[in-house]
Amino acid sequence: MSTTSEPKISPLCNHLLAALPQEVQTRIFPFVELVELPLGKVIYEPGYKMAYVYFPVDSIVSLLYVMKSGASAEISVVGNEGLIGVALFMGGKSTSSRAIVQSAGYAYRLKAHRLTEEFDRHGQLLDLMLRYTQSLITQMAQTAVCNRHHTIDQQLCRWLLLSLDRLPDNHLTMTQELIANMLGVRREGVTEAAGKLQKLGVIDYHRGHITVLDRPKLEKLSCECYAVVKKENDRLLPYMHSKKTQLIV
Repeated sequence: MSTTSEPKISPLCNHLLAALPQEVQTRIFPFVELVELPLGKVIYEPGYKMAYVYFPVDSIVSLLYVMKSGASAEISVVGNEGLIGVALFMGGKSTSSRAIVQSAGYAYRLKAHRLTEEFDRHGQLLDLMLRYTQSLITQMAQTAVCNRHHTIDQQLCRWLLLSLDRLPDNHLTMTQELIANMLGVRREGVTEAAGKLQKLGVIDYHRGHITVLDRPKLEKLSCECYAVVKKENDRLLPYMHSKKTQLIV
């Protein structure tokens, strides 16, 4: 339940929730809870037993793999197109990745047993969840290839584009240190890559605030990986285009 200090945001701001048939929404919407996700908040750690799934509405969450040394690298990003916690309905109930908020905002959370009950009905929610999971696997696979074969400049462009697709505007609040952790590279490399984009007039970067000024140019500078992921998302998640985000103020 929302508190009086929280904005009145509809669950329909999450495209996956908005794509559910009304009968499913009627069953689960009374149980979703609006929660704030501040920048840097860790939603779960490797091996953590998940009690909730999260449906972002205007926030972005990164899934990271963390090494024993503390080094980490992002494997995927999740925003208003999907949910955090696919392990719950895939049978694992926990995961080996870390989920951390990369762009602050809000999300709706639902208790795990409520989701699995609906999933076990073998209805449209099951189909949507499996489609979303397939798109997530595609993003993970392409990210692995990108991190191995493409430059930091190209990786940054891909990362910015994926983030923009999951935000309501062209503005991100993100430190270079956090970006470096996401990409698994040194901060100096991100600083240099961001500086190049700023000189080209593609972005404006100032004290942790990134504004994309020229998206078409950003897409041209990105490697093929962004287009591959976007094409698969468009194929598997048609609700991203057929449903309009609804914000109740």
